[in-house]
Amino acid sequence: MVKQYNFNAGPSILPQEVIKQTAEAVLNFEGHGLSILEISHRAKYFQPVVDEAEALMKELLGVPEGYRVIFLGGGASLQFCMLPYNLLEKKAAYLNTGVWAKKALKEAKGFGEAVEVASSADKNYTFIPTDYEIPQDADYMHITTNNTIYGTELSDKKLQQIYSKLGKVQLVADMSSDILSRPIDVSKYSIIYGGAQKNLAPAGVTFVIVKEDCLGHVSRQIPTMLNYQTHIDGGSMFNTPPVLPLYSAMLTLRWLKAFGGVEAIEKRNIKKAELLYDAIDSSKIFVGTAEKEDRSRMNVCFVLKPEYQDLQDDFFKFASEKGMVGIKGHRSVGGFRASLYNAMDVEGVEALIACMKEYENRI
Repeated sequence: MVKQYNFNAGPSILPQEVIKQTAEAVLNFEGHGLSILEISHRAKYFQPVVDEAEALMKELLGVPEGYRVIFLGGGASLQFCMLPYNLLEKKAAYLNTGVWAKKALKEAKGFGEAVEVASSADKNYTFIPTDYEIPQDADYMHITTNNTIYGTELSDKKLQQIYSKLGKVQLVADMSSDILSRPIDVSKYSIIYGGAQKNLAPAGVTFVIVKEDCLGHVSRQIPTMLNYQTHIDGGSMFNTPPVLPLYSAMLTLRWLKAFGGVEAIEKRNIKKAELLYDAIDSSKIFVGTAEKEDRSRMNVCFVLKPEYQDLQDDFFKFASEKGMVGIKGHRSVGGFRASLYNAMDVEGVEALIACMKEYENRI
């Protein structure tokens, strides 16, 4: 059988040891004689899983005092409304850099004034805008740090530009697809959230990092389940949490710590992205879609040059036969997308490059 390389955008690749350990827990959770699929989340031997997952997130990201990490259901899409429910009193500002940012903005409009400070929609989200100001009467500014569909990412330089414009406005971020892939200054944010099915766990659990003093300042009544304070007070256990994905998240965080932490994984992520982008830029048939200064390390999007467009299906078939899984681009962009999340090693990227070059040599 041809070795398979998983480039899916999400649910996506996980470390092999995490998959094996999770599979073992499905049969027998840590020697307790029960499957993790059937244990009570109130069992005394499950609480340490939640506690360790929170502690590892704090350690790996350098989360300061005054913040809590909570694990919820509903994905990042539920956060699109949960966030304004808790923070939007009069106005919110949104940077529209892709489909998910646009959806977050749409949800916020149901809770108050939500303004789009800038957008790259007119160029199919191929770049990150910089020519805008943040309204100083906004309750918060919302950004999406990485855009899986279009292959753009807020670089450290552009994040610094945002920080310099904030003034007293709170910053919140959807980091679904680049969390734990590089160091971040958590102290700059009031809330960071994301679906875990990219760099952290199987689909089904959502992480939220909350600065506690940003809560309790809206006049509306917040439904119990949509109130961040409920889950802070309940230690992520107010209702039944997604037990299996949460356990896998804890295992992934252990794996990342053993790898050397976020700083070490960032070095590998830079190397992987540079290898693949160099191959695309030197190709006679492929071309990248995102502006170079805004290229994502996590999701590399590329297409065939116009004169080779009729080979798209043929290359996809060829690559699939070589074991390249999940490289078809999103329907709104077309072409191809290779997601290089933390668990993807350099070998996988080199295999994709070899596949691309072998195909190109046939043309």
